[in-house]
Amino acid sequence: MPKDLFKKGLSLLFKRQSNILSAAFVIMATIILSQVLGLIRQRLLVSIFGASNTLGVYLASTKLPDFLFQILIAGALSSAFIPVFSDYLVKGKERDGHKLASTLLFLSLITFTLFAVILFIFAKQFSTLMAPGFSNEQLNLLASLTRIVIFGEMIFIIGSFLSAILQSYNHFFIPGIASALYNLGIIIGIVCLSPFFGIYAPAYGVIIGALIFVLAQIPLAKNMGFSFRPSLSLQAIRSSGVLDVLKLIWPRTISIGVFQLGTIITVTLISFLQDPGRNYVIFDYAQTLAFAPVALFGQAIAQAAFPVLSKEKERLNDFKTTFITSFNQMLYLVLPFSVLLLVLRIPIVRLIFGAGQFDWTATVLTGRTLAFFSISIFAQALVYLVARGFYALHDTRTPLIIGAATTGLMVLMGAISIFILHLGVESIAISFSIASVLNFLILFVFLDRKIGGFDRAPLVKTVSKIFLASFFTAFALYIPIKLLDQLVFDTTRTLNLLLLTGISSSAGLSLYLFLTWLFDVKEATMFITLFKKVGDWRQILKVSEETIDANRINP
Repeated sequence: MPKDLFKKGLSLLFKRQSNILSAAFVIMATIILSQVLGLIRQRLLVSIFGASNTLGVYLASTKLPDFLFQILIAGALSSAFIPVFSDYLVKGKERDGHKLASTLLFLSLITFTLFAVILFIFAKQFSTLMAPGFSNEQLNLLASLTRIVIFGEMIFIIGSFLSAILQSYNHFFIPGIASALYNLGIIIGIVCLSPFFGIYAPAYGVIIGALIFVLAQIPLAKNMGFSFRPSLSLQAIRSSGVLDVLKLIWPRTISIGVFQLGTIITVTLISFLQDPGRNYVIFDYAQTLAFAPVALFGQAIAQAAFPVLSKEKERLNDFKTTFITSFNQMLYLVLPFSVLLLVLRIPIVRLIFGAGQFDWTATVLTGRTLAFFSISIFAQALVYLVARGFYALHDTRTPLIIGAATTGLMVLMGAISIFILHLGVESIAISFSIASVLNFLILFVFLDRKIGGFDRAPLVKTVSKIFLASFFTAFALYIPIKLLDQLVFDTTRTLNLLLLTGISSSAGLSLYLFLTWLFDVKEATMFITLFKKVGDWRQILKVSEETIDANRINP
């Protein structure tokens, strides 16, 4: 029986996903693996280098190469390439779609290389602009690490295109596993190379991880018929659909650029604090924990829903149904984990990052920063879905304008907090959360107007029930941990801390599930059914109203 279940599970994971729930399930499974490996990577780093200025410099060294990748590549993939490529598949023009992918990949590699060379040569100058508060020694290290990381980003471009192609074919497992293996490559670099290269080891690990990310996807991409045949002739560009992508890409590129600029300015603001590297470690580690449920639920469901929304742009009633279903599922899953991170912040930080080098002061400050991030986790997750709603309607300008305004607000509030109010690193998290909530609310209002309005009554009813259940869940998490911490467990021991966190989490999440079931929240019934019929989970994942059949032609 276990063997049969294992085979059935593999067959589900490796085949094309046929509906949003099954696709989201597969994406979530791979994201869990990626998140676990990511946390292991972070713990290894802090166990070797501590919450130190040196580690902070390494974490900051990834920002400029990632900035280039995001504005030059990610915008095209997220908002333009997948919709255009999917249209080719729907219309039966698979060969033309592959020509588009090859031409756009080649163009992207050339463009990225030109900018990467500039960054490589002037890495010290760009590092000084990004982190003026760092010492000269730290800036030299930052420049050196940046030059290594940028090679990994160049390789990562190829893997990202392969992922976009496979996702357009409704294959989500292999791209997800490949993404998780990217973190494994960094772990290999840390474990094997740190005795010889010190803080340079994780930077070399980025290159190893990027290579694994590409190699893991090549066999399935070939099986789909894709082969890289670059061409930059004007005729190839005109006939391949590249111009269609370029028309859609620029607002999204600017939008990502604005957000990434906000990320870089965050490094700049933190560099003016005392011990800037150490403070950036605390900020980055708190944000990593807060981003876990955003990636697990927000990115997974939004990514699975995007192909469906793109195909339903001409059928707004179906579009609304798909969007609201995904919206409710996402909120139902992400909100209790937001509450969990908010209430259990200190035990969670201690369990995950509590290596000997991560001292108590760093633990408390990381927990406090995590608490402020947790307030906006639901908004950060839902923004992924709302933004993709606009992209599916081929509107990339609205998210750009709203995102730019809220990012500017975040930077302004952060600057006021650091330079005028003289607050600590946690004030940046407060600014980020306020901006994230506003970004979501304004985006949702504009999307509602654009499609002629959602059916508000059932939406408000469901959302109210989920928030009310989450409110009581917070008490169910807080009371056990306070009582057990003071009266039963010696939490200086890891096992006791694990038991305490486990008991409190189980109590809170169980109450949440019971209350949402009692309140007749549809999503609770669906997931309870899924858990009760584990043997039939493959069948359950098949029966969903939201299909993502890439060969279905829109009427």
